[in-house]
Amino acid sequence: MNPTVKAVTERIIARSKVTREKYLAAIQEAKADGVYRASLGCGNLAHGFAACQTDDKQSLRQLTKANIGIVTAYNDMLSAHQPYEHYPQILRDACHQVGSVAQVAAGVPAMCDGVTQGQPGMELSLISREVIAMATAVGLSHNMFDGALLLGICDKIVPGLLIGALSFGHLPMLFVPAGPMRSGIPNKEKARIRQKFAQGLVSREALLEAESKSYHSAGTCTFYGTANSNQLVLEVMGLQLPGSSFVNPDDPLRLALTQAAAKQVCRLTALGAQYTPIGELVCEKSIVNGVVALLATGGSTNLTIHLVAAARAAGIIINWDDFAELSDVVPLLAKVYPNGQADINHFHAAGGMALLIKQLLAAGLLHEDVNTVAGFGLSRYTQEPKLLAEGLTWVDGPVTSLDPDVLTSVDKPFQHNGGLKLLTGNLGRAVMKISAVGETHRIVEAEAVVIDEQHKLNELFSSGQLNRDCVVVVKGQGPKANGMPELHKLTPLLGSLQDQGYHVALVTDGRMSGASGKVPAAIHLSPEALDGGLIAKVRNGDRIRVDAVKGEISVLVPDAELAARNAEAVPLRQVRYGMGRELFTALRANFSSPETGARSTSAIDDFY
Repeated sequence: MNPTVKAVTERIIARSKVTREKYLAAIQEAKADGVYRASLGCGNLAHGFAACQTDDKQSLRQLTKANIGIVTAYNDMLSAHQPYEHYPQILRDACHQVGSVAQVAAGVPAMCDGVTQGQPGMELSLISREVIAMATAVGLSHNMFDGALLLGICDKIVPGLLIGALSFGHLPMLFVPAGPMRSGIPNKEKARIRQKFAQGLVSREALLEAESKSYHSAGTCTFYGTANSNQLVLEVMGLQLPGSSFVNPDDPLRLALTQAAAKQVCRLTALGAQYTPIGELVCEKSIVNGVVALLATGGSTNLTIHLVAAARAAGIIINWDDFAELSDVVPLLAKVYPNGQADINHFHAAGGMALLIKQLLAAGLLHEDVNTVAGFGLSRYTQEPKLLAEGLTWVDGPVTSLDPDVLTSVDKPFQHNGGLKLLTGNLGRAVMKISAVGETHRIVEAEAVVIDEQHKLNELFSSGQLNRDCVVVVKGQGPKANGMPELHKLTPLLGSLQDQGYHVALVTDGRMSGASGKVPAAIHLSPEALDGGLIAKVRNGDRIRVDAVKGEISVLVPDAELAARNAEAVPLRQVRYGMGRELFTALRANFSSPETGARSTSAIDDFY
């Protein structure tokens, strides 16, 4: 093992000793001999299978066959989740083939940050993860199930499903992806049209045409944002079948993988010989593997929040120092937009997950000795699925990249450190995605332009007030303030300024899109303005230093002057009305900091 990866893992194990032991004891207590529905009374059980077909009723009455719960994030508005419409029947039929039963246990909400960018609904985005986790737990709470299949892909859906699943850590569970849409208009061209629209150089019709050619069919968006980062991390953690993340929805291989997932989870139940509960599969080593894979590919900054929260749900405590130390030794091996010009389909064709994992294992950057849904040992994931005449099988993946401009090797990395950087200073702690930021843009020192709503930047941009070197500071965007919305609407404006030769950066206690790109953005700044963060005292004209080389984020104002300042008014957003926001006030008020997962789960902390 790489000594840094080994040391970070050992530190996480030591830090988590008490909480992990409590978690494992809790799932051990929840285990039962035989099927779980055997503990139900006759009336309870009759309710549980009342709507089943006759054969399934008989199977569930016998108490000898596994019953698999399906938790689905299906809706047909979102392209990534639309393919799930017919998955329940596919999964039921596959379970029948191995003598088991499957029932839909729950539907969970799935919202899209791409739809809600800049809208009031975006304030529900991060907090929807908690709702999804709770909805997952409600669906599984009937104690009817011996395992579960989790159907989700995007942004908050996957971490929400995982957190909810870990509250039933005694059950085996397996994620079932649906795959990315096929490639459309190149992402670079889409970004170019967006910037031209921001500059007033093209019409709204031209912008809509470009967007429609990019997001054009069923499947996950093809850029390397949070959705595809989720899929990559899940696979490296051993929570999906090998090679299943990036097979297109209309590929016959996708159907075969979906059927195989259903059959495999049946084998992993306590009724089989491969009992693998998810709470034991998700361990300190698998969490580190997920972080390493994220860093090696320049993945979404959102995962610096979600992985922390999911780990905590399993009694494992990680923080941004762990990310930072790993990022210093993990090389960047992938260039997928916004880190490069290729999309996720190109990554998959170049060698994909099998080659990525093979490279990282060979360099001692991943733990091989972990449990997965495909069996013990991560080496299983250096194979890729093929649909041959004899059916679905796995073969050894490629040993070299088929496109070194998209996926490279450890000995010829795109850069020698990972895609994320931890920034610290008198402003607090923040993260920056540097994999898409050119080296000449990684240090910016300039006067602050302070706003408390992202929409206010449009007027400043249009009036020419931003035609200079500047650091845009957007405060009052943290979890407690307004649910920490993504501020992706800022990207075309700041990108345009950078292209004009200005040195610009963003500093905020909010989030950026998982597709954060070429503009240096210090995000997730903690503590947030509403929680006493110094960002609340920053004023227009203050000099701000953002240094992604040394890892610094500071306001260059004397300490005495800062101490004498009153925090400038930050709108008190504990109660936000309209568009459903008022329903989440209590959850939002209890949010923890981004570095601790932005969790609204004080009961879990009390348990530990």
